[in-house]
Amino acid sequence: MDEGCLLKAAVQYTKESKANYISKELAISPELVGMRMYAEPIMGFASAEDEYFTHLKEQGIIGDHYLHPQEWLPRAKTVISLFLPFSKEVKEGNKRDMVWPSPEWLHARIEGQVFINHLSMYLQGKLVNAGYKSVVPSLDERFWTSINDSAKKGVFTSNWSERHAAFICGLGTFGLSKGLITAQGVAGRFGSIITELYLTPSKREYEDLYQYCSYCGKCVKNCPVNAISLRSGKDHAICSEFLDKTAQKFTPRYGCGKCQVNVPCESGIPSRKGSLPMGVYL
Repeated sequence: MDEGCLLKAAVQYTKESKANYISKELAISPELVGMRMYAEPIMGFASAEDEYFTHLKEQGIIGDHYLHPQEWLPRAKTVISLFLPFSKEVKEGNKRDMVWPSPEWLHARIEGQVFINHLSMYLQGKLVNAGYKSVVPSLDERFWTSINDSAKKGVFTSNWSERHAAFICGLGTFGLSKGLITAQGVAGRFGSIITELYLTPSKREYEDLYQYCSYCGKCVKNCPVNAISLRSGKDHAICSEFLDKTAQKFTPRYGCGKCQVNVPCESGIPSRKGSLPMGVYL
């Protein structure tokens, strides 16, 4: 089993799995029945011993609660990152109303995550059947943890970051919205697998965390609650508060994604225009 074999399996599963298409039973409206949520995925690979994974434990990046790949799986050799771009229907749908998420986007955010879980388990199964222990961090009971900091008592966070794993695996760099800009753009979602199988690490075609961001400010203008600024990037607290409102309005679904559509990085890497403004952090 090699890199090409895994990617081929992921592409085929994405095309053929019923979970990637909205069923009649789940559709918010009749016209969405049969809508595809994700286009073909792309994949990147990194050594489980890449020094970047150790750096993520530093305060100010993620923190010491972050679990290194070899803490998830002691004999881990490779981290596999998947990016699944949203389909044209999902992206175009979310441009109709630049305040509230569209039905297409709501499906892709919630039912779409279910599909990513299915795809991740499918690939994990192929690896395990080939004789290589493998873990999907987002589906592992160790994924969530409570923060011990007294100022944030009771707050839960994850012990893994899909976006940072994707950066290390060569899939792309961050933007002002804190989304990761890939060769297929920023509009989509990530998944990852840690495995004992050795796979050749992907070359990172960048050096800077924000190298693919053009700092055009379009995501700043698109944000319905002004959670993004050119000077300091994205305020996660403001964004989270708005997502809570969408959860109340569209229960059992939620989402937004306005910073991922109608932007130069929606479906590819934009032309670089300037340098990172002071004060922007991950």
